[in-house]
Amino acid sequence: MPLLPLLLLLAGLAALGAQGAQAGEALTVCYNYGCLSEDEVLYSEAQLQAVGDLLGDAQSAVHERALLGVAIGWMLGWAGRQTPIAADRGGNMADDGVYGRMDCIDHATTTTRLLRLLERRGALHFHRVLAPVRRARLLIFEHHAAQVAERQPAGGADGTNNADGAEGGSHSGAEEARYAVDSWFFDNGQPAVVLPLDRWLAGDGPDIGIEYGIEYD
Repeated sequence: MPLLPLLLLLAGLAALGAQGAQAGEALTVCYNYGCLSEDEVLYSEAQLQAVGDLLGDAQSAVHERALLGVAIGWMLGWAGRQTPIAADRGGNMADDGVYGRMDCIDHATTTTRLLRLLERRGALHFHRVLAPVRRARLLIFEHHAAQVAERQPAGGADGTNNADGAEGGSHSGAEEARYAVDSWFFDNGQPAVVLPLDRWLAGDGPDIGIEYGIEYD
């Protein structure tokens, strides 16, 4: 092969390799209530690596749940740079009628997709992702959230639980402790709330409007 075409071919392959290294992963986010609108978001490999490094610091299931709330906040904040969900505010009142607002269905669906992306990349060491969960009060007030289950520790098949499972998660015996991951309560980019499922099902949750003050890069 002549030298010039060979050099061009090698340069093209190098460019493709660099592009692939930076490509990251795409994910679809929901907004405008009930997933009425959807847009694709591209997370760079650097962003995903940052989230992986954050979660990689987890020393226990309790620690991972705390970091997971922050990670979801980061990822929704980054998504807000590419889609209208930057306008989303905690709850359903502060952003009523705003394009890009998210209700609990939008949040539960999108956060579950984010969790599955992290799970697929091996970033979750103490939890596995479940289907979204729903709670209903007085038959008309429904609320949805993403959901994770704490992995059983090695040798836990006899029904014993380690200290990490002792904060009130929904479990008994050898059943996995489950937790709601609820990103609906706060403004876009703020950490998601991670609560023991039994408390969440009983209506527990933070007062809307509290700000954590954690920034995302």
